[in-house]
Amino acid sequence: MSANTPFTRENLNDYLKALAKEFRRLNGTKMPAEIVLIGGAAILANYGFREITYDVDAVIVASGAMKQAINNVGDKLNLPNGWLNTDFTRTESYSDKLLQVSVYYKTFSNILQVRTVSAEYLVAMKLMSGRRYKNDISDIYGILWEHQKNGEPLSKESIEQAIIELYGNLEKLPKVSAGLLEKAFESDDYEKLYNLSRKDEKEAKEILIEFEEQYPNTLKTENIESVLEQMKRKRDSHIGGIYER
Repeated sequence: MSANTPFTRENLNDYLKALAKEFRRLNGTKMPAEIVLIGGAAILANYGFREITYDVDAVIVASGAMKQAINNVGDKLNLPNGWLNTDFTRTESYSDKLLQVSVYYKTFSNILQVRTVSAEYLVAMKLMSGRRYKNDISDIYGILWEHQKNGEPLSKESIEQAIIELYGNLEKLPKVSAGLLEKAFESDDYEKLYNLSRKDEKEAKEILIEFEEQYPNTLKTENIESVLEQMKRKRDSHIGGIYER
């Protein structure tokens, strides 16, 4: 698997099974390990609207042998470096309460318990991140849509409570995300909102790729949103000028 080859729900379980076996080989059976799947991996495990993700974000509670097991499985199965990582713990969407609000998913080889983050908390995390160039917005609408289809709609109140549990208060949300939460419950056509947000995310990715080609090594976490906004205005202005001719 190359860095651009996606994880699916099916192969994700295969890789976790391989990881459990390797961890057991290295560490024995006395000290079990626990992994909480976050983000795209958690959505793959629980929902059908998202088909792929390109890395596996997780909270890992295990001995030092887990790092070696991850590397060994990556080498053996030709997975990208850092295929399972804890990088997100350095982002705003991380909370030290994620472990306690996680829910059971599966146990592999009687040694590795895998847990995931449930709906309200996933939405809360996606709102805290709120990246328009990733899958954050479409994931929010996708979760709402799937719960609606299954007759188990999420409420705004339950999501707000999850935000408070994870981050302390609603004021921690970025202003854009706070507006998004309001918008999500003004309409119940989540399928339409999901499809529109997927289109917007695709456009945002294209814009950022174009910018990176023009100005290599310029994009940073702290400037990516402002760059995206400026480039979108420039593109919209150019398109508008074409139609006015």
